[in-house]
Amino acid sequence: MIVVDTNVIGYLYLSSERSGQAEQALLKDGEWVAPVLWRSELRNVLAQYMRKGFLSFEDAVRIMDEATRLMEGLEYEVNSLDVLQLVKESGCSAYDCEFVALARDLGIGLVTVDKQILRAFPAEAISLEEFVSNSGG
Repeated sequence: MIVVDTNVIGYLYLSSERSGQAEQALLKDGEWVAPVLWRSELRNVLAQYMRKGFLSFEDAVRIMDEATRLMEGLEYEVNSLDVLQLVKESGCSAYDCEFVALARDLGIGLVTVDKQILRAFPAEAISLEEFVSNSGG
């Protein structure tokens, strides 16, 4: 089980240079968890893609449905005090700190591409690239 941030979830469905890594990460550990916030963040990304003409409405709905099925039963509420404490310690956004708080609460790693999270929380966060290349998991 790993915590993944919204970017990693998005890479599975939105073609990018990191899509292959996201697929490898899912094969390596198929039990992805995230705070409920991931839904709002992914909807926002999909909205931006629609506005820019990169995605049709129908494709955005399909992607959201597929991602929701992937994460079904693997979404968690996080403690606000924990999130705010992490913000105070790191200067990262409250959104980002939700993922870190969940990783700490569950005692598992957070897979991300966010450089600020990787710098601020080296004990919890591992880069997507490092996660897929690390044979130990």
